[in-house]
Amino acid sequence: MASEKLASKLQQRLHWEEVDGGLQPAPRAAPVPEPQPQPSAWTPTTRADAELSAQLNRRLVINEGAARPRRCKVFHPYSEFPEFSRRLIKDLESMFKLYDAGRDGFIDLMELKLMMEKLGAPQTHLGLKSMIKEVDEDFDGKLSFREFLLIFHKAAAGELQEDSGLMALAKLSEIDVALEGVKGAKDFFEAKVQALNSASKFEAEIKAEQDERKQAEEKRRLRQAAFRELKAAFST
Repeated sequence: MASEKLASKLQQRLHWEEVDGGLQPAPRAAPVPEPQPQPSAWTPTTRADAELSAQLNRRLVINEGAARPRRCKVFHPYSEFPEFSRRLIKDLESMFKLYDAGRDGFIDLMELKLMMEKLGAPQTHLGLKSMIKEVDEDFDGKLSFREFLLIFHKAAAGELQEDSGLMALAKLSEIDVALEGVKGAKDFFEAKVQALNSASKFEAEIKAEQDERKQAEEKRRLRQAAFRELKAAFST
C-alpha cells in the first residue's frame, strides 16, 4: 500500500514538472522607439528642387509648342521695329514712361487702367486683362516696352480687331507723326507704309539728329562768345 502511494505521488510530481516545464514565460516585447521629429518639409533643397522642376516643366511646354519662350532681356527697338521711325519710337517711349508710375519698366494692370481712362476709353477689369494677354509674350501679366510697341505694330499690320481695347489705345494715342519726318503722313498707319518705302530712312534720321546736335552746339558756342564780350565790356 505504501509503495502504491509513493508511486502515485511520484507520478503526480512528474505530471506537475511536465506542466511547469511547458509553461515558459512569454518573451518581453521589444521597446517601441519613440517617433523622432521630422525635419521641415520646406528646406532650401526642396525649394531649389521645386524651382528646377518648374523650369523643366516650362521647357517641356515650350518644346511641345504650347508656350512661347521668354525673350532675352536685351531689347533693340530700332532693329526689331524697323518700320518705326526713331522719333516715333522715342515718342512712344515717352508715352510709356509717362504711364509707368512705378518706374519699374512695366505697365501693370492698374497703370493700364489709368492710361485707358486718360485716353477716354475706359475698360473693364476683364477687358484690361484681355488687352495685356494679347501681347504678353512672357506671361508676366504686365506690359514691357517691347510689348507696348507690339501693340502699334499689330495695329499697323491689321492684326487687331477694330473694337478691341488695344486698337482704341493705338488710335487714341497722341503721337504727332507730322513731326516724325516721314513725308508729312496724315496718321500713324500712312507713316508706317511710307517708312517701309524709304530705303535710307534710318541713315537719314541719324544724320538729321547729328545736324540738330551740331546746330545746338553752334548756338551754345555763340551764346558763350556773346557772354564773354559782354563781360569784357563791363570790365573795361
